[in-house]
Amino acid sequence: MLGRRRTFHLLFLMLILNLGGCASWFSDDSVEPAVHLVNVEVVRAKLLEQKFILHFRLDNPNDSDLTVRGLEYRIHLADILLAEGEHEHWFTVGPKRSAYFKVPIRTNLWPKVKDVVKMLKNPNQQIPYRLQGEMETGLFIAHYVHLERNGVIIPADLIPEQHR
Repeated sequence: MLGRRRTFHLLFLMLILNLGGCASWFSDDSVEPAVHLVNVEVVRAKLLEQKFILHFRLDNPNDSDLTVRGLEYRIHLADILLAEGEHEHWFTVGPKRSAYFKVPIRTNLWPKVKDVVKMLKNPNQQIPYRLQGEMETGLFIAHYVHLERNGVIIPADLIPEQHR
């Protein structure tokens, strides 16, 4: 009986001491990936509906693959909410590499047309934008990367030139 109890205590002690190694399975010394909005492509701009494709670049600074599951986003032009939504698209970015991905969005700026017209009065004037959201990464265990980017767009760069 005393031998069994000692064996049980010894096994229990070894189990507790070895659990510290399991914690390293879940520790993450990786650097957060960087997401950049590199282009806004106008697909169609009608009175009640506008369609765009947002072009993003994702930089993976780590030594291992980065699997992206999806993106939840909110995009503001100045103080106007341009679009918000989710884009579920799985892809993998290799170690120390960058990848480009596209997110189609659809919006209705009609209720804010006066504000938009003011911003577009001078098409060469910069308009600030703000991208907020979360990117879900990880193959088996989800990890959420918080996104907060600010920048400017120049409307003249988005309007294709008219050839006569």
